[in-house]
Amino acid sequence: MDLIEQFIIVVQLLLAGLLAGLIGMDRERRGRDAGLRTHMLVGIGSCFFTSLSIFAFDPGDPGRVASQILPGIGFLGAGAILKQQSNIQGLTTAASIWITAAVGMGIGSGAWFASISATLIIWFTLVIVQRLKPEDETNESTEGDA
Repeated sequence: MDLIEQFIIVVQLLLAGLLAGLIGMDRERRGRDAGLRTHMLVGIGSCFFTSLSIFAFDPGDPGRVASQILPGIGFLGAGAILKQQSNIQGLTTAASIWITAAVGMGIGSGAWFASISATLIIWFTLVIVQRLKPEDETNESTEGDA
């Protein structure tokens, strides 16, 4: 892997960290365990694995490394979901971890515009849609969110 490819990866890592941080800021603001740093690490890690699978293992199947990101993220997301009696918490956090990995993979594969667009849509979903919910559904403990 030459120096230019490594420079591209560093720029991708920085962008993935920034976009993942935007997603994680909402979770941090709500006091969730998987907050800013967790989302940034998921985005950066997914980006790095994807970039390495494309640049470092050529010739080869870059999809092999990328396909293993999803089960790993599923494992993390499952750890964020808690059930207490009939109340389930953590679904939104688990989903945000999952989609943050997709944003990182998108950046790592060079789909910058799509990843930036996805981040804006994710932010809209987490922040704006939350504000549009009826008053009785905005309580975090009954929302099924952690």
